[in-house]
Amino acid sequence: MIFVIEMNKNCIENSVFIKNQAEMNYENILTSQNESILTITINRPNQLNALNKATILELHNAFFTADENTSIRAIIITGSGEKAFVAGADIKEFSDFNVAQAAVLSKSGHDLLFDFVENLSTPVIAAINGFALGGGLELAMSAHFRIASDNARMGLPEVSLGVIPGYGGTQRLPQLVGKGKAMELIMTANMMNAEEAKEYGLVNYVVSQEELVPLAEKLATKISRNSGTAISMAINAVNANYKNGVNGFDVEISNFGNCFGSEDFKEGTTAFLEKRKPNFK
Repeated sequence: MIFVIEMNKNCIENSVFIKNQAEMNYENILTSQNESILTITINRPNQLNALNKATILELHNAFFTADENTSIRAIIITGSGEKAFVAGADIKEFSDFNVAQAAVLSKSGHDLLFDFVENLSTPVIAAINGFALGGGLELAMSAHFRIASDNARMGLPEVSLGVIPGYGGTQRLPQLVGKGKAMELIMTANMMNAEEAKEYGLVNYVVSQEELVPLAEKLATKISRNSGTAISMAINAVNANYKNGVNGFDVEISNFGNCFGSEDFKEGTTAFLEKRKPNFK
């Protein structure tokens, strides 16, 4: 399958991205698999892991490949080092864009990464290990839930540059922290510390740097023991509640019924009746 991206004709000459490529020599990210858990690490420490076009493409490929791999049951996304998860987007790549180019940039980002991650059937945990600003916070909010180190700082500073969040920040932040707090954070461009983020429901846990990835792995391991089919259906049903024109209850009813036709349902109920742990495939 070939996916063509046209983010900016002047900046991207070769915009063909091969989704079905099993392996890729990544320059901006690292991937490692431990049993059923894949960890994706954004690895641009000299740029505080800022998102540029190449990194977005690599992340898309890594998430797509992982979702197609039945041996992977959960994904952790984090940043290299102890300073930043992702400190924002690479501003120099789009500082000279016009209106049309900027709209294409935003749309491409949504399609390639942020909406793509949110709707992935494999659960994604964001382990926020430092600054998560702008596109970095938007990436973390695209994950299915978030945990943070105690030095983490989160915010959407885009209005200080004369622009608004363009990768879903104006939509996902109000869903997570409420409209009033989201308005405050967006309009002031202030950062929120880890404890405040936990208080408002933006992150689920706050731990030390040393405990962050182990906690993410612990949660991912627990997730991986459950039915992947049911988890995929649950992700779809929860997300449906936030889509315009979609009745989330109807999606829940449909997905609940569909679970009954799965091998996981047969295994799960049989294991329960036989008083043993299920062995989901």
